[in-house]
Amino acid sequence: MKIGAQYLGNGRCEFIVWAPLLNSVDLKIVSPEKLSFPIIKDEKGYRRILTEGVFPGALYFYCLDGQRDRPDPASHSQPQGVHGPSEVLDHSTFKWEDSGWKGIPLSKMIMYEIHVGTFTPEGTFDAVILRLDELSVLGINTIELMPVAQFPGERNWGYDGTYPFAVQNSYGGPEGLKILINECHKKGMAVILDVVYNHFGPEGNYLWDYGPYFTDRYKTPWGQAINYDGLYSNEVRNFFIENALHWFKNYHFDALRLDAIHGIFDFSARPFLQELAEKVEELSINEGKKYYLIAESDLNDSRIVRPRNMGGYGIDAQWCDDFHHSVHTLLTGENRGYYIDFAETEHLIKSLREGFVYSGQYSEYRKKNHGNFSKDRPAEQFIVFSQNHDQVGNRIFGERLSNLVSFESLKLAAGAVLLSPYIPLLFMGEEYGDDAPFLYFVSHSDPDLIEAVRKGRKEEFKSFSWNEEPPDPQAVETFLKSKINWEKRKEGEHKVLLDFYKSLIKLRRDIPALSYLDKECIEVFELENKKTFSIQRWKDGSEVYLLFNFDNNNIKFTPSLTKGSWEKIFDSSEKIWNGPGTFLQKIISQGDELTVRGLNFVLYIKSGEM
Repeated sequence: MKIGAQYLGNGRCEFIVWAPLLNSVDLKIVSPEKLSFPIIKDEKGYRRILTEGVFPGALYFYCLDGQRDRPDPASHSQPQGVHGPSEVLDHSTFKWEDSGWKGIPLSKMIMYEIHVGTFTPEGTFDAVILRLDELSVLGINTIELMPVAQFPGERNWGYDGTYPFAVQNSYGGPEGLKILINECHKKGMAVILDVVYNHFGPEGNYLWDYGPYFTDRYKTPWGQAINYDGLYSNEVRNFFIENALHWFKNYHFDALRLDAIHGIFDFSARPFLQELAEKVEELSINEGKKYYLIAESDLNDSRIVRPRNMGGYGIDAQWCDDFHHSVHTLLTGENRGYYIDFAETEHLIKSLREGFVYSGQYSEYRKKNHGNFSKDRPAEQFIVFSQNHDQVGNRIFGERLSNLVSFESLKLAAGAVLLSPYIPLLFMGEEYGDDAPFLYFVSHSDPDLIEAVRKGRKEEFKSFSWNEEPPDPQAVETFLKSKINWEKRKEGEHKVLLDFYKSLIKLRRDIPALSYLDKECIEVFELENKKTFSIQRWKDGSEVYLLFNFDNNNIKFTPSLTKGSWEKIFDSSEKIWNGPGTFLQKIISQGDELTVRGLNFVLYIKSGEM
């Protein structure tokens, strides 16, 4: 069931809104002229009216019970912000140039996460376009935008959005977003959008006035839980399914990243996430192009990505936080909060082999058994990273990995992610070691809400025993400090690290044993030194041997190699990468003893039989 203002051409526009419990709803056009139309309710609580003489650009409210003027919950544009009128759009007028675009297979994606507001000095979609060529040279073929649905003010991570169909006006609005996606597709880049289906932001959220979109039966850390399984939930589910289809149809996104689905509470026999996956699959079939759904989940529940005929939801892939936590603890030694569960090399080894580290065993942090079996899930269903907006931004001072570890450790983290058997994701600026923090920032207008956000931020850090005062989320300076500095990529170690990332991505793309994602074609071995392990990967006659040393000390050992000669093609300790210099031979074979630098990884490729 479509919702919102649907422009049909020739001044005809159909307005559809769900308001089952109200006595009356009137459509109020407020610009370019003032008009008012009563709307009749149908048996499901929808109110719809077909108008004549209403053109794109018209501004409108709904008047509820003759008392309250409210924006459209399914507004496609909020040019005056979250409290202003909604705007009628005609999506058919945009001239797309991507008719031949069929997307990129999930397994081939090299993802790059962007916050539009802090990615460039300008903080707009147009400014992102100017950086696409540099990302393409890096080897990125997929950008992931943090949420761009309309939020209050001009500074926000995006997870406080209140109009999920509208595009943030300060970023460039609907037109700016379409131009960005069109340019990405012309350059061979896919685009993912982060969407929030677990809560709404507090400011500008008028859904309460329309109907039972929320429930008191469940709680989330971010706001009222959404009603996915209670009375009237069919139409609530329809709202979000239509939203997902809206982004695919009207904006040509290639995939959606579903934020924190552990905050979607639904005990239906046919869960919302399953229904959503079914509808997106139908769209893919009808349009002859695969659209993807990617989940962020704290549950370690493989049902999320299992096919529906195997009892799963049929989501295409999910973020793998366990991989991040394992890499992070090995490099930093941190053991606060959830990092207490990831202190050993064996955790990273298990993640490389299976995906989840916690697959049913006891979690000290959670004080219960956690997760289920993921070993049988294809490698392309896991997205891994050493940094992302959550893991950086949810630190009290927003420190990136570059603020926490040495240059050698940064290179080691890059190797672990980019040479893993999973889909890699980089966080903007990571590739050159940007050291700007990524802090939590907002720009609310309600003083009480601003103070509540400040207090909530302090509470959030208690489990990590961070007792310092966090930066003020409302302060403009907090936002400005979070902008990355593109000039640094041209300087010193920043430039070296950028070239390092480029080289790794090229190797991943060019070598079949690295580009093919298959858990059946990988073996991981822990060595005697507890912070050192080797990886062997193979595919189509291509075979590689990787050695990772997360210890600060050098190690000596004799690797278990198959017969033949092995040629070193990458070594993070080489002086070309500002390393201390290597001890490793260029060519090795069975029985050779190796000396590996501390905080070093090396890649050998089998070059022939001896």
